[in-house]
Amino acid sequence: MTTISLCMIVKDEQEVLARCLDSAAGIADEVIIVDTGSTDKTKEIAARYGRVVDFDWQDDFAAARNFSFAQATQLFILWLDADDIITPENRERFLQLKQELDDTTDVVMLPYHTAFDERGRPAYTYYRERLLRRAAGFRWKGAVHECITPRGNIKYGDAAVSHRKEKAPDSDRNLRIYERLLARGETLDARGQFYYARELMMHGRYAQAVSAFETFLQRPDGWVENRIEACRNLADCLLALGQRDSARQALVCSFAMDCPRGETCCALAGIEMEDGRLSQAKFWYETALRAPYAEQNGGFVKPLCYGYLPCLGLCVCCDRLGRHAEAAEWNERAAVYWPESPAVAYNRRYFAGLH
Repeated sequence: MTTISLCMIVKDEQEVLARCLDSAAGIADEVIIVDTGSTDKTKEIAARYGRVVDFDWQDDFAAARNFSFAQATQLFILWLDADDIITPENRERFLQLKQELDDTTDVVMLPYHTAFDERGRPAYTYYRERLLRRAAGFRWKGAVHECITPRGNIKYGDAAVSHRKEKAPDSDRNLRIYERLLARGETLDARGQFYYARELMMHGRYAQAVSAFETFLQRPDGWVENRIEACRNLADCLLALGQRDSARQALVCSFAMDCPRGETCCALAGIEMEDGRLSQAKFWYETALRAPYAEQNGGFVKPLCYGYLPCLGLCVCCDRLGRHAEAAEWNERAAVYWPESPAVAYNRRYFAGLH
């Protein structure tokens, strides 16, 4: 069995910190909480669980993470955010993983669930570098949306972490940091360029976001999963600007990067359906059903795009094409993925009325 240091960076997290640390009970052999300037009871709560260390905030998340890692003394380092939780079943998976790990592993990639549907099931997930061998000397990079590039012997596991926010974040913070970096004349790396474009998009600055995404896609060093997501984000921005044909082209461009993803196919189908091109929409929903589930590539995955949403979309397409029996069959196939779906229930009443 290995040993684990849990390293966290926090600021004003009194509402959620105990929830996070309680959920991770028994996993770590030491807990190190780096406080970046709390003015509430965060440090008081943190002291009940482990060692608290102060760090002067520098508008640089990687710097804070690296400082927290430098305090670790155990064989592996686990990182969490204060608004993360580990469910009881995933806590057992972590404990089992701890039993199995040895110093031949450098990085353990684990699922990160960041959005949830009405059933509480993950609706948006991707893999993160969650456990890292301390002696390997990994370093965080990126002032915002910081990351560690995995290397060495990489292991994938199923012990998931869930991101459960309880308060609205400072929505301007990340964009503010990026714009300060650019104002100082600094050049963003590929990952930074991608996330800068996303921040512009989330702030509704669509024309600037389009330019930023196009700049990212022209770079030769962008990670393929970020490139595929950039095509989808670029399409969303172009749609917001009323450029529907350009949005289609942006989505199709991602097919040159890897196998078509369910999310991309559903996005194309949605555009075609809105434009009344039902046969084309049906084709893309059918393609989504055949798309490989790419979660372990580390990219952003919306599980509903690999079953439920394509089936429901095919139900609507077939109904509008006058093929009601086939539409009803697709509705029942959607029910396999989500038996309690309100949309499925509504469609059943609709088809019953037709008869």
